[in-house]
Amino acid sequence: MITIYHNPRCTKSREGLCLLENTNEEIIVRKYLDDFFTKEELKEVISKLNIKPIELVRTKEKIWIDNFKGKELSENQIIEILLEHPKLIERPIVVKNNKAVIARPKEKINEIL
Repeated sequence: MITIYHNPRCTKSREGLCLLENTNEEIIVRKYLDDFFTKEELKEVISKLNIKPIELVRTKEKIWIDNFKGKELSENQIIEILLEHPKLIERPIVVKNNKAVIARPKEKINEIL
């Protein structure tokens, strides 16, 4: 089973979902802007991505630039910011078992299929 953390307004996210729909995998589509991450879920996804929390941040978003850019933030603070502002989370995130990728470009999904 594969979970895609999806934003239907995002072209890259729609492309990733389309790629997944053309596989024989069972897919769970999680619209994370409506169905928010819990802190535990977000930490688990970051762990599966094998990245630091800052690598999940969309640092060119106005919210980030206006409020957080250039500040010294701990990993926990960054996680809290992502929970408060889920729009800052890179997308789409695709998870299968204990592996995950940020599917930009969509072909990165092939790494976990």
